[in-house]
Amino acid sequence: MPYGYCGKILHVDLTAGKVEIEEPEETFYRKYMGGSALGAYYLLKHTPPGADPLGPENTLSLMAGVVTGAPFPGQSRVTATAKSPVTGLVGDSQSGGFWPAELKAAGFDGIVIHGRAERPVYLWVHDGEAELRDAVHLWGKFTADVEDGIREELNDRRIHVLQCGPAAEKGVSFGALISNANRANGRTGMGTVMASKNLRAVAVRGHSRPQLADPEAVKALAKWGADHLGESDVAGLGLLGTAEIVLSQSKQGGLPTRNWASGTFEGAEAISGQRMAETILKERDTCFGCIIRCKRVVEVTKDPFPVDPRYGGPEYETISTMGSYCGVSDLVAIARANQLCNMYGMDTISCGATVAWAMDCFERGLITLEDTDGIELRFGNSEALVQMVERIGKREGFGRVLGKGSARAAEALGVGQDLVVAVKNHELPAHMPQVKRSLALIYAVNPFGADHESSEHDPCYEWYPDRMAELDLLNPQPAKV
Repeated sequence: MPYGYCGKILHVDLTAGKVEIEEPEETFYRKYMGGSALGAYYLLKHTPPGADPLGPENTLSLMAGVVTGAPFPGQSRVTATAKSPVTGLVGDSQSGGFWPAELKAAGFDGIVIHGRAERPVYLWVHDGEAELRDAVHLWGKFTADVEDGIREELNDRRIHVLQCGPAAEKGVSFGALISNANRANGRTGMGTVMASKNLRAVAVRGHSRPQLADPEAVKALAKWGADHLGESDVAGLGLLGTAEIVLSQSKQGGLPTRNWASGTFEGAEAISGQRMAETILKERDTCFGCIIRCKRVVEVTKDPFPVDPRYGGPEYETISTMGSYCGVSDLVAIARANQLCNMYGMDTISCGATVAWAMDCFERGLITLEDTDGIELRFGNSEALVQMVERIGKREGFGRVLGKGSARAAEALGVGQDLVVAVKNHELPAHMPQVKRSLALIYAVNPFGADHESSEHDPCYEWYPDRMAELDLLNPQPAKV
Protein backbone atom coordinates (compact mmCIF):
# COMPACT_ATOMS: atom_id res chain seq x y z
CA MET A 1 0.00 0.00 0.00
CA PRO A 2 1.40 3.45 -0.91
CA TYR A 3 2.35 5.71 1.98
CA GLY A 4 -0.32 8.13 3.15
CA TYR A 5 -3.27 5.81 2.57
CA CYS A 6 -5.36 3.75 4.95
CA GLY A 7 -6.14 1.22 2.23
CA LYS A 8 -9.85 1.11 3.04
CA ILE A 9 -13.01 2.56 1.48
CA LEU A 10 -16.19 2.39 3.55
CA HIS A 11 -19.43 1.52 1.70
CA VAL A 12 -22.72 2.33 3.40
CA ASP A 13 -25.99 0.87 2.10
CA LEU A 14 -28.65 3.03 3.71
CA THR A 15 -31.50 1.06 2.19
CA ALA A 16 -30.31 -2.22 3.73
CA GLY A 17 -28.80 -0.58 6.81
CA LYS A 18 -25.44 -2.29 6.20
CA VAL A 19 -21.80 -1.24 6.00
CA GLU A 20 -18.97 -2.96 4.13
CA ILE A 21 -15.27 -2.26 3.83
CA GLU A 22 -13.50 -2.37 0.48
CA GLU A 23 -9.72 -2.78 0.39
CA PRO A 24 -8.56 -1.70 -3.09
CA GLU A 25 -5.30 -2.83 -4.62
CA GLU A 26 -2.30 -0.51 -4.73
CA THR A 27 -2.76 -0.09 -8.50
CA PHE A 28 -6.22 1.36 -7.85
CA TYR A 29 -4.81 4.09 -5.64
CA ARG A 30 -2.01 4.84 -8.09
CA LYS A 31 -4.58 5.34 -10.85
CA TYR A 32 -7.26 7.35 -9.02
CA MET A 33 -5.22 8.75 -6.10
CA GLY A 34 -7.89 10.57 -4.07
CA GLY A 35 -10.42 13.41 -3.89
CA SER A 36 -12.27 14.23 -7.11
CA ALA A 37 -10.90 11.33 -9.17
CA LEU A 38 -11.91 8.75 -6.56
CA GLY A 39 -15.35 10.33 -6.23
CA ALA A 40 -15.88 10.37 -10.00
CA TYR A 41 -14.88 6.69 -10.20
CA TYR A 42 -17.49 5.58 -7.68
CA LEU A 43 -20.16 7.88 -9.15
CA LEU A 44 -19.71 6.42 -12.64
CA LYS A 45 -19.51 2.88 -11.29
CA HIS A 46 -22.58 2.92 -9.05
CA THR A 47 -24.95 5.62 -10.36
CA PRO A 48 -26.91 4.53 -13.44
CA PRO A 49 -27.53 6.88 -16.40
CA GLY A 50 -30.69 8.91 -15.97
CA ALA A 51 -30.68 8.56 -12.19
CA ASP A 52 -32.68 11.12 -10.22
CA PRO A 53 -30.17 13.28 -8.28
CA LEU A 54 -32.49 13.06 -5.27
CA GLY A 55 -33.33 9.40 -5.72
CA PRO A 56 -31.84 6.42 -3.85
CA GLU A 57 -29.88 5.31 -6.93
CA ASN A 58 -27.63 8.38 -6.74
CA THR A 59 -24.27 7.66 -5.09
CA LEU A 60 -22.69 10.18 -2.71
CA SER A 61 -18.94 9.84 -2.13
CA LEU A 62 -16.78 11.61 0.44
CA MET A 63 -13.13 11.22 -0.52
CA ALA A 64 -10.08 12.54 1.32
CA GLY A 65 -7.09 14.06 -0.42
CA VAL A 66 -3.90 12.11 -1.01
CA VAL A 67 -1.78 13.82 1.67
CA THR A 68 -4.69 14.57 4.02
CA GLY A 69 -3.68 13.53 7.52
CA ALA A 70 -0.10 14.76 7.13
CA PRO A 71 0.74 18.17 8.65
CA PHE A 72 0.94 20.11 5.38
CA PRO A 73 -0.77 23.53 5.22
CA GLY A 74 -3.98 23.57 3.24
CA GLN A 75 -4.04 19.81 2.64
CA SER A 76 -6.77 18.54 4.98
CA ARG A 77 -9.31 18.25 2.18
CA VAL A 78 -12.43 16.25 1.34
CA THR A 79 -14.32 16.15 -1.95
CA ALA A 80 -18.03 15.33 -2.07
CA THR A 81 -19.19 13.82 -5.37
CA ALA A 82 -22.67 12.86 -6.59
CA LYS A 83 -25.06 13.64 -9.40
CA SER A 84 -25.98 17.27 -8.76
CA PRO A 85 -29.56 18.48 -8.16
CA VAL A 86 -28.37 21.90 -9.39
CA THR A 87 -26.94 20.90 -12.77
CA GLY A 88 -28.24 17.37 -13.34
CA LEU A 89 -24.63 16.43 -14.08
CA VAL A 90 -21.67 15.40 -11.96
CA GLY A 91 -21.45 17.42 -8.74
CA ASP A 92 -18.11 18.09 -7.09
CA SER A 93 -17.52 20.16 -3.97
CA GLN A 94 -14.48 20.58 -1.76
CA SER A 95 -13.80 21.67 1.80
CA GLY A 96 -11.09 21.75 4.43
CA GLY A 97 -11.12 21.87 8.22
CA PHE A 98 -10.55 18.96 10.57
CA TRP A 99 -13.12 16.44 9.35
CA PRO A 100 -11.00 15.18 6.40
CA ALA A 101 -7.94 14.44 8.54
CA GLU A 102 -10.13 12.82 11.20
CA LEU A 103 -11.60 10.50 8.55
CA LYS A 104 -8.08 9.28 7.77
CA ALA A 105 -7.39 8.94 11.51
CA ALA A 106 -10.52 6.77 11.74
CA GLY A 107 -8.98 4.39 9.20
CA PHE A 108 -10.64 5.26 5.87
CA ASP A 109 -9.63 7.04 2.67
CA GLY A 110 -13.24 7.66 1.73
CA ILE A 111 -16.90 6.80 2.16
CA VAL A 112 -19.38 5.75 -0.54
CA ILE A 113 -23.04 6.18 0.41
CA HIS A 114 -25.71 4.17 -1.42
CA GLY A 115 -29.51 4.06 -1.23
CA ARG A 116 -31.87 5.85 1.12
CA ALA A 117 -32.73 5.17 4.76
CA GLU A 118 -36.38 4.72 5.74
CA ARG A 119 -36.01 7.29 8.54
CA PRO A 120 -33.34 9.86 9.48
CA VAL A 121 -29.99 8.36 10.54
CA TYR A 122 -26.42 9.46 11.02
CA LEU A 123 -23.24 7.50 10.33
CA TRP A 124 -20.76 6.99 13.16
CA VAL A 125 -17.24 6.11 11.95
CA HIS A 126 -14.55 5.37 14.52
CA ASP A 127 -11.21 3.52 14.53
CA GLY A 128 -11.92 1.26 11.57
CA GLU A 129 -15.55 0.59 12.45
CA ALA A 130 -18.86 2.12 11.37
CA GLU A 131 -22.50 2.00 12.38
CA LEU A 132 -25.78 3.75 11.55
CA ARG A 133 -27.60 5.46 14.40
CA ASP A 134 -31.02 7.06 14.72
CA ALA A 135 -31.18 10.78 13.87
CA VAL A 136 -34.88 11.57 14.12
CA HIS A 137 -34.11 13.78 17.12
CA LEU A 138 -31.56 15.73 15.05
CA TRP A 139 -33.75 16.38 12.01
CA GLY A 140 -34.65 20.03 11.53
CA LYS A 141 -32.00 21.39 13.90
CA PHE A 142 -29.31 23.94 13.12
CA THR A 143 -25.84 22.63 12.31
CA ALA A 144 -24.13 23.68 15.56
CA ASP A 145 -26.92 22.08 17.60
CA VAL A 146 -26.59 18.81 15.66
CA GLU A 147 -22.82 18.79 16.16
CA ASP A 148 -23.21 19.39 19.89
CA GLY A 149 -25.93 16.73 20.12
CA ILE A 150 -23.83 14.04 18.47
CA ARG A 151 -20.78 14.83 20.58
CA GLU A 152 -22.86 14.68 23.74
CA GLU A 153 -24.59 11.47 22.69
CA LEU A 154 -21.25 9.76 21.95
CA ASN A 155 -19.50 11.41 24.90
CA ASP A 156 -16.55 12.77 22.94
CA ARG A 157 -15.99 16.49 22.29
CA ARG A 158 -13.27 15.72 19.73
CA ILE A 159 -15.64 14.08 17.26
CA HIS A 160 -15.90 15.91 13.95
CA VAL A 161 -19.22 16.07 12.12
CA LEU A 162 -19.97 16.63 8.43
CA GLN A 163 -23.67 17.22 7.86
CA CYS A 164 -26.45 18.61 5.72
CA GLY A 165 -28.69 21.26 7.26
CA PRO A 166 -32.39 22.07 7.63
CA ALA A 167 -32.40 23.96 4.31
CA ALA A 168 -31.42 20.78 2.45
CA GLU A 169 -34.00 18.80 4.42
CA LYS A 170 -36.64 21.22 3.10
CA GLY A 171 -35.42 20.90 -0.48
CA VAL A 172 -33.26 23.99 -1.13
CA SER A 173 -31.39 22.91 -4.25
CA PHE A 174 -28.03 24.40 -3.23
CA GLY A 175 -27.80 22.74 0.18
CA ALA A 176 -24.23 22.48 1.45
CA LEU A 177 -22.34 20.01 3.61
CA ILE A 178 -21.11 21.73 6.78
CA SER A 179 -18.38 20.68 9.21
CA ASN A 180 -17.33 22.45 12.40
CA ALA A 181 -20.51 24.51 11.82
CA ASN A 182 -18.43 26.83 9.63
CA ARG A 183 -16.62 24.89 6.87
CA ALA A 184 -18.63 24.11 3.75
CA ASN A 185 -18.62 21.77 0.81
CA GLY A 186 -20.80 24.45 -0.65
CA ARG A 187 -21.13 23.95 -4.38
CA THR A 188 -23.39 21.75 -6.56
CA GLY A 189 -25.97 20.82 -3.88
CA MET A 190 -24.18 17.95 -2.16
CA GLY A 191 -25.99 18.72 1.11
CA THR A 192 -29.31 18.33 -0.66
CA VAL A 193 -28.22 14.91 -1.93
CA MET A 194 -27.29 13.81 1.60
CA ALA A 195 -30.63 15.03 2.97
CA SER A 196 -32.51 13.17 0.22
CA LYS A 197 -30.97 9.97 1.58
CA ASN A 198 -32.31 10.66 5.09
CA LEU A 199 -28.68 10.86 6.22
CA ARG A 200 -28.26 13.87 8.49
CA ALA A 201 -24.57 13.58 9.35
CA VAL A 202 -21.33 11.62 9.23
CA ALA A 203 -19.43 11.72 12.55
CA VAL A 204 -15.79 10.61 12.59
CA ARG A 205 -13.19 9.95 15.27
CA GLY A 206 -9.88 8.11 15.12
CA HIS A 207 -6.61 7.63 16.94
CA SER A 208 -4.21 6.67 14.14
CA ARG A 209 -2.45 8.55 11.37
CA PRO A 210 -1.50 7.49 7.84
CA GLN A 211 2.00 6.04 7.59
CA LEU A 212 4.50 8.44 6.04
CA ALA A 213 7.59 7.46 4.07
CA ASP A 214 9.80 9.93 5.94
CA PRO A 215 8.09 11.39 9.04
CA GLU A 216 11.16 13.36 10.06
CA ALA A 217 11.35 15.08 6.69
CA VAL A 218 7.67 16.00 6.95
CA LYS A 219 8.25 17.49 10.40
CA ALA A 220 11.22 19.44 9.07
CA LEU A 221 9.13 20.85 6.21
CA ALA A 222 6.36 21.82 8.62
CA LYS A 223 8.87 23.60 10.86
CA TRP A 224 10.46 25.38 7.91
CA GLY A 225 7.01 26.58 6.82
CA ALA A 226 6.22 27.92 10.27
CA ASP A 227 9.58 29.69 10.49
CA HIS A 228 9.17 31.39 7.10
CA LEU A 229 5.44 32.14 7.08
CA GLY A 230 5.92 35.86 7.80
CA GLU A 231 8.05 36.36 4.70
CA SER A 232 6.01 34.16 2.38
CA ASP A 233 3.39 34.94 -0.26
CA VAL A 234 0.65 33.66 2.06
CA ALA A 235 1.46 35.92 5.03
CA GLY A 236 -1.35 38.29 4.02
CA LEU A 237 -3.74 35.37 3.70
CA GLY A 238 -3.08 34.55 7.33
CA LEU A 239 -3.60 38.11 8.50
CA LEU A 240 -6.63 39.03 6.39
CA GLY A 241 -8.05 35.71 5.22
CA THR A 242 -9.29 35.14 1.68
CA ALA A 243 -10.92 38.58 1.95
CA GLU A 244 -7.48 40.13 1.48
CA ILE A 245 -8.21 40.25 -2.28
CA VAL A 246 -11.48 42.23 -2.10
CA LEU A 247 -9.78 45.57 -2.71
CA SER A 248 -7.42 44.33 -5.43
CA GLN A 249 -10.26 42.58 -7.25
CA SER A 250 -12.29 45.79 -7.24
CA LYS A 251 -9.36 47.91 -8.41
CA GLN A 252 -8.75 45.54 -11.31
CA GLY A 253 -12.42 45.60 -12.26
CA GLY A 254 -12.89 41.97 -11.26
CA LEU A 255 -15.26 42.21 -8.27
CA PRO A 256 -18.76 41.29 -9.53
CA THR A 257 -21.11 44.09 -8.54
CA ARG A 258 -24.91 44.46 -8.70
CA ASN A 259 -25.50 41.12 -10.38
CA TRP A 260 -22.43 41.43 -12.62
CA ALA A 261 -23.38 44.84 -14.04
CA SER A 262 -19.93 46.09 -13.01
CA GLY A 263 -16.56 44.82 -11.78
CA THR A 264 -15.89 47.72 -9.44
CA PHE A 265 -17.72 48.32 -6.15
CA GLU A 266 -17.62 51.72 -4.49
CA GLY A 267 -18.19 50.01 -1.12
CA ALA A 268 -15.27 47.57 -1.46
CA GLU A 269 -13.22 49.12 1.35
CA ALA A 270 -16.12 48.77 3.80
CA ILE A 271 -16.31 44.99 3.20
CA SER A 272 -12.60 44.30 2.79
CA GLY A 273 -10.42 41.93 4.78
CA GLN A 274 -8.69 44.95 6.27
CA ARG A 275 -11.98 46.39 7.56
CA MET A 276 -12.98 43.01 8.98
CA ALA A 277 -9.68 42.74 10.86
CA GLU A 278 -10.19 46.22 12.32
CA THR A 279 -13.79 45.71 13.40
CA ILE A 280 -15.61 42.39 13.84
CA LEU A 281 -12.75 39.85 13.73
CA LYS A 282 -12.60 37.93 17.01
CA GLU A 283 -9.82 35.46 16.18
CA ARG A 284 -8.09 33.50 13.43
CA ASP A 285 -8.90 29.81 13.15
CA THR A 286 -7.13 27.07 11.23
CA CYS A 287 -7.48 23.63 9.67
CA PHE A 288 -5.63 20.43 10.56
CA GLY A 289 -1.86 20.81 10.25
CA CYS A 290 -2.09 24.33 8.81
CA ILE A 291 0.06 27.19 10.10
CA ILE A 292 -1.56 29.95 8.02
CA ARG A 293 -4.73 30.40 10.10
CA CYS A 294 -6.71 32.09 7.33
CA LYS A 295 -10.13 31.09 8.69
CA ARG A 296 -12.05 34.11 10.00
CA VAL A 297 -13.99 34.01 13.27
CA VAL A 298 -16.17 37.09 13.75
CA GLU A 299 -18.49 38.24 16.50
CA VAL A 300 -21.20 40.89 16.73
CA THR A 301 -23.21 41.25 19.93
CA LYS A 302 -25.52 44.09 18.95
CA ASP A 303 -28.77 44.14 16.99
CA PRO A 304 -29.96 44.17 14.28
CA PHE A 305 -27.48 41.57 13.01
CA PRO A 306 -25.91 39.58 15.86
CA VAL A 307 -23.22 37.11 14.77
CA ASP A 308 -22.18 34.04 16.74
CA PRO A 309 -18.45 33.19 16.40
CA ARG A 310 -19.36 29.49 16.41
CA TYR A 311 -20.38 29.93 12.78
CA GLY A 312 -17.02 31.39 11.72
CA GLY A 313 -16.89 34.36 9.40
CA PRO A 314 -17.30 35.22 5.70
CA GLU A 315 -14.72 34.25 3.09
CA TYR A 316 -13.98 36.26 -0.06
CA GLU A 317 -16.66 34.49 -2.09
CA THR A 318 -19.30 35.16 0.55
CA ILE A 319 -18.29 38.79 0.99
CA SER A 320 -18.65 39.18 -2.78
CA THR A 321 -21.92 37.33 -3.34
CA MET A 322 -23.67 38.73 -0.26
CA GLY A 323 -21.90 42.08 -0.59
CA SER A 324 -20.90 43.50 -3.95
CA TYR A 325 -23.22 41.22 -5.97
CA CYS A 326 -26.10 42.72 -3.96
CA GLY A 327 -24.67 46.23 -3.71
CA VAL A 328 -24.44 45.78 0.08
CA SER A 329 -21.56 47.48 1.89
CA ASP A 330 -22.64 46.55 5.43
CA LEU A 331 -20.03 44.02 6.63
CA VAL A 332 -22.05 43.07 9.70
CA ALA A 333 -25.09 42.22 7.55
CA ILE A 334 -22.86 40.10 5.29
CA ALA A 335 -21.49 38.28 8.35
CA ARG A 336 -25.04 37.63 9.54
CA ALA A 337 -26.03 36.26 6.11
CA ASN A 338 -22.96 34.02 6.22
CA GLN A 339 -24.03 32.72 9.64
CA LEU A 340 -27.52 31.96 8.35
CA CYS A 341 -26.06 29.95 5.47
CA ASN A 342 -23.89 27.95 7.87
CA MET A 343 -26.79 27.43 10.29
CA TYR A 344 -29.20 26.26 7.61
CA GLY A 345 -26.53 24.56 5.47
CA MET A 346 -26.53 26.54 2.19
CA ASP A 347 -23.96 27.44 -0.45
CA THR A 348 -23.21 31.12 0.08
CA ILE A 349 -22.26 31.59 -3.60
CA SER A 350 -25.51 30.32 -5.08
CA CYS A 351 -27.57 31.87 -2.29
CA GLY A 352 -26.06 35.35 -2.56
CA ALA A 353 -26.01 35.28 -6.36
CA THR A 354 -29.67 34.26 -6.47
CA VAL A 355 -30.63 37.11 -4.14
CA ALA A 356 -28.62 39.47 -6.37
CA TRP A 357 -30.55 38.23 -9.41
CA ALA A 358 -33.84 38.84 -7.57
CA MET A 359 -32.69 42.35 -6.64
CA ASP A 360 -31.90 43.04 -10.28
CA CYS A 361 -35.37 41.84 -11.26
CA PHE A 362 -36.96 44.03 -8.57
CA GLU A 363 -35.02 47.11 -9.67
CA ARG A 364 -36.26 46.57 -13.24
CA GLY A 365 -39.88 46.08 -12.17
CA LEU A 366 -39.97 42.44 -13.25
CA ILE A 367 -41.03 41.37 -9.75
CA THR A 368 -42.86 43.46 -7.15
CA LEU A 369 -43.54 43.67 -3.43
CA GLU A 370 -46.40 41.25 -4.02
CA ASP A 371 -43.87 38.63 -5.17
CA THR A 372 -41.27 39.33 -2.47
CA ASP A 373 -43.54 39.12 0.59
CA GLY A 374 -43.43 42.90 0.94
CA ILE A 375 -39.63 43.05 1.16
CA GLU A 376 -38.04 45.99 -0.68
CA LEU A 377 -35.53 43.83 -2.52
CA ARG A 378 -33.29 46.59 -3.86
CA PHE A 379 -29.54 46.69 -4.33
CA GLY A 380 -27.87 47.97 -1.18
CA ASN A 381 -30.70 47.00 1.17
CA SER A 382 -28.83 45.02 3.83
CA GLU A 383 -31.94 44.26 5.85
CA ALA A 384 -33.66 42.81 2.78
CA LEU A 385 -30.59 40.65 2.10
CA VAL A 386 -30.63 39.11 5.57
CA GLN A 387 -34.40 38.63 5.55
CA MET A 388 -34.36 36.87 2.19
CA VAL A 389 -31.44 34.58 3.06
CA GLU A 390 -33.36 33.40 6.12
CA ARG A 391 -36.54 32.92 4.08
CA ILE A 392 -34.58 30.78 1.64
CA GLY A 393 -33.21 28.68 4.51
CA LYS A 394 -36.70 28.18 5.88
CA ARG A 395 -38.21 27.82 2.37
CA GLU A 396 -40.85 30.32 3.33
CA GLY A 397 -42.73 32.66 0.99
CA PHE A 398 -40.57 34.03 -1.83
CA GLY A 399 -37.66 32.09 -0.33
CA ARG A 400 -39.28 28.91 -1.63
CA VAL A 401 -38.87 30.23 -5.18
CA LEU A 402 -35.31 31.51 -4.70
CA GLY A 403 -34.32 28.21 -3.06
CA LYS A 404 -34.44 26.71 -6.56
CA GLY A 405 -31.47 28.87 -7.62
CA SER A 406 -31.55 31.80 -10.03
CA ALA A 407 -31.98 29.86 -13.29
CA ARG A 408 -34.91 27.77 -12.07
CA ALA A 409 -36.45 30.74 -10.26
CA ALA A 410 -36.38 32.69 -13.53
CA GLU A 411 -38.02 29.75 -15.26
CA ALA A 412 -40.68 29.42 -12.57
CA LEU A 413 -41.52 33.15 -12.57
CA GLY A 414 -41.18 33.60 -16.31
CA VAL A 415 -39.01 36.73 -15.90
CA GLY A 416 -35.37 37.70 -15.74
CA GLN A 417 -33.93 34.81 -17.75
CA ASP A 418 -31.51 37.20 -19.46
CA LEU A 419 -30.30 38.42 -16.05
CA VAL A 420 -29.22 34.97 -14.80
CA VAL A 421 -25.43 34.65 -14.48
CA ALA A 422 -24.89 30.89 -14.38
CA VAL A 423 -23.52 27.94 -16.34
CA LYS A 424 -25.49 24.68 -16.25
CA ASN A 425 -27.79 26.40 -13.69
CA HIS A 426 -24.72 26.89 -11.44
CA GLU A 427 -24.18 30.50 -10.36
CA LEU A 428 -20.80 32.01 -11.19
CA PRO A 429 -18.29 32.51 -8.36
CA ALA A 430 -16.72 35.91 -7.70
CA HIS A 431 -13.98 35.89 -10.33
CA MET A 432 -14.78 37.74 -13.54
CA PRO A 433 -13.63 36.31 -16.89
CA GLN A 434 -13.35 39.87 -18.16
CA VAL A 435 -10.24 40.14 -15.96
CA LYS A 436 -9.20 36.48 -15.64
CA ARG A 437 -9.86 35.49 -19.22
CA SER A 438 -8.99 31.80 -19.02
CA LEU A 439 -11.91 31.38 -16.61
CA ALA A 440 -14.34 32.09 -19.45
CA LEU A 441 -13.38 28.77 -21.00
CA ILE A 442 -13.31 26.93 -17.67
CA TYR A 443 -16.72 28.26 -16.64
CA ALA A 444 -18.16 27.23 -20.00
CA VAL A 445 -16.83 23.68 -20.27
CA ASN A 446 -16.37 22.53 -16.68
CA PRO A 447 -18.49 19.38 -16.17
CA PHE A 448 -20.17 20.67 -13.01
CA GLY A 449 -20.74 24.25 -14.09
CA ALA A 450 -18.91 27.47 -13.30
CA ASP A 451 -16.21 26.81 -10.70
CA HIS A 452 -13.22 28.78 -9.46
CA GLU A 453 -11.23 25.81 -8.14
CA SER A 454 -11.01 23.75 -11.33
CA SER A 455 -8.04 25.59 -12.86
CA GLU A 456 -5.29 28.05 -12.13
CA HIS A 457 -6.38 31.69 -12.38
CA ASP A 458 -4.63 33.85 -14.95
CA PRO A 459 -2.25 35.68 -12.56
CA CYS A 460 -0.82 32.33 -11.46
CA TYR A 461 0.83 31.93 -14.85
CA GLU A 462 3.01 34.93 -13.99
CA TRP A 463 3.38 34.29 -10.26
CA TYR A 464 4.63 30.71 -10.57
CA PRO A 465 6.73 30.46 -13.76
CA ASP A 466 8.63 27.36 -12.57
CA ARG A 467 5.37 25.50 -11.93
CA MET A 468 3.95 26.58 -15.27
CA ALA A 469 7.13 25.60 -17.10
CA GLU A 470 6.79 22.05 -15.84
CA LEU A 471 3.39 21.95 -17.54
CA ASP A 472 4.70 23.67 -20.70
CA LEU A 473 2.28 26.53 -20.16
CA LEU A 474 4.59 29.54 -20.48
CA ASN A 475 4.35 29.99 -24.24
CA PRO A 476 1.12 30.41 -26.22
CA GLN A 477 0.12 27.60 -28.54
CA PRO A 478 0.89 28.33 -32.20
CA ALA A 479 -2.05 29.59 -34.22
CA LYS A 480 -3.72 26.99 -36.41
CA VAL A 481 -3.98 27.70 -40.11
